[in-house]
Amino acid sequence: MRVSKTGVALLSAAIALAGIVAGCGDGEGYDPADVVLRGGKVVTMDGQRSIAQAVAVRNGRIAFVGSDADASQRIGAGTKVIELDGRMLMPGFVDAHLHSLAGGRALLLCDLAYVPLTRAELAERLQACLDATPEVGPDTWLEAVNWDRQSTAALDADPTRALLDGLATTRPIAVTSSDFHSVLANSRAFALAGIGAATPDPAGGKFLRDGGGNPSGICEDAAGFQLKGAIPPDSEADQLKQGRSALAALREQGITTFMDAAAGEPHLRVFKALRDAGELSARVNLAINLDPATANSAPADAIAQAKALAAQADAAGPLPAPGVHSRIVKVFLDGVVNAPADTGALLTPYLRNIGTEAAPQWVESTNLGEQYYTPASLQALMLATVDAGLDMHLHATGDRGVRTVLDAVAATRKARPGADFRPAIAHDETVAVADYGRFAALDVMATMSFQWAQRAPYSIGETESHLGAERFARMEPSGSLQLAGARIVHGSDWPIDPFDTFLALKIGVTRAGDPTNPHSAASFAPIFEGPINADPALSRDAVLAAITVNAAHQLRLESQIGSIEVGKFADLIVLERDFLTVPDEELGRNRVLLTMVGGQVVAALDAFAGMVTPQRAAISARARVLSPRGSTGRAIPGNVPGAPHGRGDGHKH
Repeated sequence: MRVSKTGVALLSAAIALAGIVAGCGDGEGYDPADVVLRGGKVVTMDGQRSIAQAVAVRNGRIAFVGSDADASQRIGAGTKVIELDGRMLMPGFVDAHLHSLAGGRALLLCDLAYVPLTRAELAERLQACLDATPEVGPDTWLEAVNWDRQSTAALDADPTRALLDGLATTRPIAVTSSDFHSVLANSRAFALAGIGAATPDPAGGKFLRDGGGNPSGICEDAAGFQLKGAIPPDSEADQLKQGRSALAALREQGITTFMDAAAGEPHLRVFKALRDAGELSARVNLAINLDPATANSAPADAIAQAKALAAQADAAGPLPAPGVHSRIVKVFLDGVVNAPADTGALLTPYLRNIGTEAAPQWVESTNLGEQYYTPASLQALMLATVDAGLDMHLHATGDRGVRTVLDAVAATRKARPGADFRPAIAHDETVAVADYGRFAALDVMATMSFQWAQRAPYSIGETESHLGAERFARMEPSGSLQLAGARIVHGSDWPIDPFDTFLALKIGVTRAGDPTNPHSAASFAPIFEGPINADPALSRDAVLAAITVNAAHQLRLESQIGSIEVGKFADLIVLERDFLTVPDEELGRNRVLLTMVGGQVVAALDAFAGMVTPQRAAISARARVLSPRGSTGRAIPGNVPGAPHGRGDGHKH
């Protein structure tokens, strides 16, 4: 029997899964492949990190991995042959933490483009968006997204509602920060939301206030959700547009599987409808967002509600054609460590300046950040999650938040020995050195957004000063965590940042941005060039593993996706440039030329463009019929039980 070296260990399983009949040495007996991709550098990401030349696909699965010569035995009269011409072929990217409908919706709104803006520049951009839509009525909300609040605060000062009240409009306005933890609103918006001096801060958030106790304009975390709850909900047609828009962006990035990290009923409805219409171009995995109030007071009820919602996803296991699955719950443990919010939960207080701007004197404040669960309530919630057969994905940015999660996992492992439980901590922006080794010891994944390990307005400057030198030196510790044995996973957190997967991977390797890339802070000013700190970088193999095999593990899909091996789904991408050999500074200057999901080409460029079927081209055309005026409802994040409809944006990160 003749098989490729990389297929030996999995051959028997592949026979059962893919119906492959092994032939004799002359190739007789092989069923012809549907597709053969040959003449390339096939980076398999298997356990041995094998490199091959060709891949054969049959019935949506990988039927062969090996040499061009052996692949030729799989070519029949009906086989489509794709010539790679030496290009790198690898497993499709698995983005393990993003916000799909929020990202798709952000493409339809007033876009502030993550650009550093003074208050005057912010007002100018917003007025331009107002002026661009003169046909809308005076009660139509203007929603703006991708606002870099940290930069505005650093360049000028935090804006108040007075800035928005000075615009030439009577329309209600809500401006969402790029980290989705702050919302700036005008007086009309506060009035429509019924929020005033007597309105208490909600659990898990707060309204910044003036000297008279009135909301000054900025709403943080759950307070932002409350404000935006007054925005009329999107129609189902709007939501389908958002889903199509998101899928178009994902397939062009080479994302073949993703996890939405704060999902609710709208996500299930939208992606199931797109699945039924044959429009899905990525495997959808939904982490059901938990309402902190219910999860704290009645953890078993919160988990039961989440499990009932998740049960509406596809019941059958994954198939070659993409579907919609859900078996993870999402918990927001703290806020963000970025100034001026300073809501990530820290072990020691943030610093404050008691000197002047010219002669600063930084001392400890009384602010330890926000933690939305007590250790006891988190442990109860985690036990309920394990008992329900679900996994948990936890947002924690501060070192105290991370430690609280690790302590809860330790207690859960002790209380439920042998339980099949895969927890992940998202972001891990500051982690105590003493806790590095606990990730591996407790089998906790670290889901990182590599692009944050660059010098940027949200990292250096005020954030650096508020954290202090010792904490800042261990910001974004992906390298330290990996050296301590942690499984590192990548999640873009789109639309928190511009959607640029290769830039993120480049920063994972170099811990620095790219001055030639407009999506990188290094393109704004020289101060943002160079490494963020001296924490170890990741290797190229490590960042590729984080967005393939490790991310597949987080989603319990490691037997189906994440590497190119016989029997796995044919989720494949072709790169313009070889990620393993290009110079470090050019790692972010790459493109995905072909994206294949379950053996079907869903996106293609340049020499491969003709491989997209007319039906798929029509789907892509519908997704690109986007208008900044096309949706006036609010963003769709997670599920907020008890609310008239899910509201707010439920994330950053």
